[in-house]
Amino acid sequence: MNLFKRFVGHLRTVCKHRAMVRKLCFKCGLYWQGITHDLSKFSPCEFLRGVKYFTGKASPHVGERKAKGYSEAWIHHHNKNKHHAEYWQDIAANGRSCAINMPLRYFIEMICDRVTASMIYLGKNYTNASPFEYYEAHKDENKLSAYTRHELEKALLEIRAYGFDAFAARAWSYCSEDY
Repeated sequence: MNLFKRFVGHLRTVCKHRAMVRKLCFKCGLYWQGITHDLSKFSPCEFLRGVKYFTGKASPHVGERKAKGYSEAWIHHHNKNKHHAEYWQDIAANGRSCAINMPLRYFIEMICDRVTASMIYLGKNYTNASPFEYYEAHKDENKLSAYTRHELEKALLEIRAYGFDAFAARAWSYCSEDY
């Protein structure tokens, strides 16, 4: 695929993803986050690598990892976007890495992001079960606090059973009060 096609393809994918996440965030009352979601994808660090490794079949991060063993774009992305669990990592007093509970607004945005990614990558094969199935297949890769993991599983199971709109209708009261 030539450079122009990769550029246009990556730009379309990013814009489609942002538009779909915005729509879902708006359903949950997250207007500012819907508008600003993933703006870092337009930074040179992320966008240029996205074009270079764009295939249209998988995230460019996968291609960059295959080529280099890691993805600079992904590192930049999750360090700039609070809706990614990796953003909420710290070092505990014992020196070990630990995950922190995600604040509710970023937790809800994460759900919107995951549902949208499933919709885009699966297209007409998307079902309400798709986000949960993806999570199940990759849950060992997710660095989440125990509480955030529990709430994420609960949310994805609700979406699987009743659809995203049911989750969105009660997103702000979704998590326990001590969240």
